[in-house]
Amino acid sequence: MPELIRPAASPSAGTRPRLPRPVIALGLVSLFNDTAGDMINPLLPMFVASVGGGPEVLGLIEGVADAVASLLQLASGYLADRIGRLKALTAVGYSIAALARPLLALAAAPWQILMARFGDRLGKGIRGAPRDRLIADITPGELRGRAFGYHRAMDNAGALLGPVAVYAMLALGMRTRSIFAWSAAPGLLSLMILSKGVREVTHSAASSKIEIGIPDAPGFRRLLAAIFVFTLGSSSDSFLLWRAREAGIASVYAPLLWLVLALVKVASSTPGGELSDRWGRRNTIISGWLLYSAVYVGFAFASSTWQIWLLFAIYGLFAGLTEGAERALVIDLVPEEWRGRALGVYQATVGIGLLPASLVFGTIYQHMGATPAFTLGAMLALAAVFMLPRAHGSERKANS
Repeated sequence: MPELIRPAASPSAGTRPRLPRPVIALGLVSLFNDTAGDMINPLLPMFVASVGGGPEVLGLIEGVADAVASLLQLASGYLADRIGRLKALTAVGYSIAALARPLLALAAAPWQILMARFGDRLGKGIRGAPRDRLIADITPGELRGRAFGYHRAMDNAGALLGPVAVYAMLALGMRTRSIFAWSAAPGLLSLMILSKGVREVTHSAASSKIEIGIPDAPGFRRLLAAIFVFTLGSSSDSFLLWRAREAGIASVYAPLLWLVLALVKVASSTPGGELSDRWGRRNTIISGWLLYSAVYVGFAFASSTWQIWLLFAIYGLFAGLTEGAERALVIDLVPEEWRGRALGVYQATVGIGLLPASLVFGTIYQHMGATPAFTLGAMLALAAVFMLPRAHGSERKANS
């Protein structure tokens, strides 16, 4: 029988609270799943080019795969609230991604790359909301920012290990397609950890009477609007690698650029989430979005390789400040029974915004150049800052 989730008791005064063990296990699952994913990401722009694609094709592949798959976040969020089988839904999503990624080894045309990437993102769409609801339900309110930050740190640690593995494989003379095939190994390891380290759970809100829609909670709709505007200027990170190649950084160093980005994300994600517990979600997110805007301006006008390396490092700090805080703010703003659906709507909003973001960015980049493309992203990030809801909603619920 599924176990009913009961949040851990608040720690006694003077002791440093620990994250629940299932949260630690879910972090390890993300670590190895993203190791598999980031054995692919640094090589994807060059692989697309090798089969005849350009920036527009790359934007189409990344945008369509992310946007269409993200629509499943709505369904998975509904099911997370409706049936409460959080581990089962999470496992289905990780399994689909683990099977789809190695198929890139067989791709010989852009449309085949699109299909494999769609399978990868399809898995993400299924697992995201139930996994995040699981983390929220088993973590005390005062630790949620830290828990989501830790999970993002482990997720980003995979983005560190993946490029290291790719760089070593390239140094040994392994071909790109063989590397894609080997991405199956860490993906399968993540499924083993999920199977052994996390028990099936349900929650007290699981019910047959679950509404479909967006929760009418103060600040939540405004948060979605701000997230959507920000996402419109947040195209695929693959374009950063494309920009690096234009600036004179050889393709063999692309995994190392990804490694620098991942190192900063890993180092900053847990402190960034914990900062949102102490300083407030809104303040932390605004700091990250302002930093993003400045970094995109830097990419727009960078003219030497050392600037690209520095910008990649600073860009990682933006992710550390915002990725955990945004998820925690979603939880803060909605009633408990809406958590799965709210997280699904949040993820879907990001995914839907990524389609026009990557398509428009890629089109502007190809026909007008890097400067106007990155400048547009910076301007949209600034606009989103002024749309964030006031802090009272998150402060009211942060310690519930």
